[in-house]
Amino acid sequence: MAATMVERPLGKPRWKSRLLLLGPAFVAAIAYVDPGNVAANLTAGANYGYLLVWVLVAANIMAVLVQYQSAKLGLATGQTLPELLGKRLGNHHRRLFWVQAEVVAAATDVAEVIGGAVALNLLFGLPLLMGGVIIGVASMLLLALQSSRGQKSFEYAIMMLLAVIAVGFVSGLFVNPPATGGVLAGLVPRFEGTDTVLLAASMLGATVMPHAIYLHSALARDRHGFAEDPAERTRLIRTTRMDVAGALILAGVVNIAMLLLAASSLRGVEGTDTIAGAHAAVTSALGPVIGVAFGVGLLASGLASTSVGCYAGATIMGGLLKIRIPLLLRRVMTLMPALLVLGAGIEPTLALVLSQVLLSFGIPFALIPLIRLTGKREVMGIHTDSTALRIAGWTSAGLIVGLNCVLIVLTVTGKS
Repeated sequence: MAATMVERPLGKPRWKSRLLLLGPAFVAAIAYVDPGNVAANLTAGANYGYLLVWVLVAANIMAVLVQYQSAKLGLATGQTLPELLGKRLGNHHRRLFWVQAEVVAAATDVAEVIGGAVALNLLFGLPLLMGGVIIGVASMLLLALQSSRGQKSFEYAIMMLLAVIAVGFVSGLFVNPPATGGVLAGLVPRFEGTDTVLLAASMLGATVMPHAIYLHSALARDRHGFAEDPAERTRLIRTTRMDVAGALILAGVVNIAMLLLAASSLRGVEGTDTIAGAHAAVTSALGPVIGVAFGVGLLASGLASTSVGCYAGATIMGGLLKIRIPLLLRRVMTLMPALLVLGAGIEPTLALVLSQVLLSFGIPFALIPLIRLTGKREVMGIHTDSTALRIAGWTSAGLIVGLNCVLIVLTVTGKS
């Protein structure tokens, strides 16, 4: 990619010029409020109340750290994480790495299309398979916007959908606020058996998303280009901190709101182990307006996240295999697994939760190379991670890998 010089818009105050640079992180943040999050968070809240609030808080802190490192990598090097990995891996390892990344991306897409199909079923009574097709077509239109009008237009569309998602899932808390004591108790790290570990892994996989780690380096690089002037690169990276913090804090609030809504309104209610049951219970407890808002939020989540997921898949393939296929063609190809799941009649919420567990196992493959690269001065130059940031990054990776190991042991031994 040819180096480009990015300049601050002339005649605008510094704070306004920085606002104009915001956007890439809000696209990446969609991955953190997708239908997989809805399934995992509602299940956790409905079954265990406030017990796992701490998981979402910890996961969101990790998400801010990880997405900042990914965006910084793209701005400091002018290359995406998959591109840098593709140059460093041999042909055999590069293909194997691509396979696992594509499996993770496929799991992501299954969750997102299923979530959108469930939303259409709840709102309009459409069959799930038909809903999946509609979500696929609608996501193609969003991707066409990115292809024809540029990344900034795509960012604005995604940010509007993110606002809809936030309203859809936060509104219920104003009708039935959570118990303060329960929320505070939920901040104390603990588990209650194998099922809560499984849910924690699912929530972690739904919050720290592998495909978003790969994608954010591309979003930041493609939006801002590569600034040859070191001072300009530093300015862009500082602005990116604001972008990441704002987007991921919003996503974190929405995630926690989902769990709190389930804990305060759905605990002990029959049938809330599915999204459809949770929607029915929310509607019954909080009224039809909140029920519709819930469904619209879920629909916006599925539509936005499946478009972003397809964008991420193209970034992964282009960087690792140097193969680029049109986004719309890729959308058609990656839609098939989700439609097969819907057509097979697999319970949607179960499929969503299990897909998030798979995503959790894919996180280290994206996170560990990212931390290694952003810690190398020969890669990052003056923007190499500080010692504190490297320690925080490796601690996050260790916690994620450790949680997955505990999950495997508990599941194999059947202990609870």
